[in-house]
Amino acid sequence: MIDLVATHLSLDYYVGWLSAAQLHGAAHQAPQTFQVAVSRQLRDRGIGRTAFQFRLRSDIPKVPVVHHPTRAGQARVSTPESTAVDIATDVTLSGGIDNAATVILELDEVCDLDRFELVRLAATVPAAAVRRMGFTLDRLGGRGGMDDLRALALAGPPTPARLDPSAAATGPVDPRWMVRLNREVEVDW
Repeated sequence: MIDLVATHLSLDYYVGWLSAAQLHGAAHQAPQTFQVAVSRQLRDRGIGRTAFQFRLRSDIPKVPVVHHPTRAGQARVSTPESTAVDIATDVTLSGGIDNAATVILELDEVCDLDRFELVRLAATVPAAAVRRMGFTLDRLGGRGGMDDLRALALAGPPTPARLDPSAAATGPVDPRWMVRLNREVEVDW
């Protein structure tokens, strides 16, 4: 359905965030809305029984996607790696840091995230997102092979990133990822 809507409205798009994670088999909870990145401003709306949440993204053609079959044809869905990067970047769209961390870890477990692709995509987003994602995979998930991602994270500004962007900038700093541990993260999986 989203492909038909996007074609009708002449939009570039991709299904992202929690909706993409669910399509990749990694959504811990079913998202309440169908999250779509679009090339121009579009208000959220319901179409049939589906509530769509649209977010403006200027770099849609650069985001790697896969074509996912639907009842009406196919949909452009961000790859597991681009989904993890989007979730680390837009924690609020992902239901907060607890849910974001859970989904990133599930994506890694289900899809075996490609570390080289993560580094390539992470180079296009703010250092805070890289640090948050790296901390989640390394410290919370115990995943290895994160040296290149950590080097990219540490090449950013000297100010530590907040693990939870919505919480105050207080608490200890994890020097390995330059992340301020401003709250306890509860991963639910």
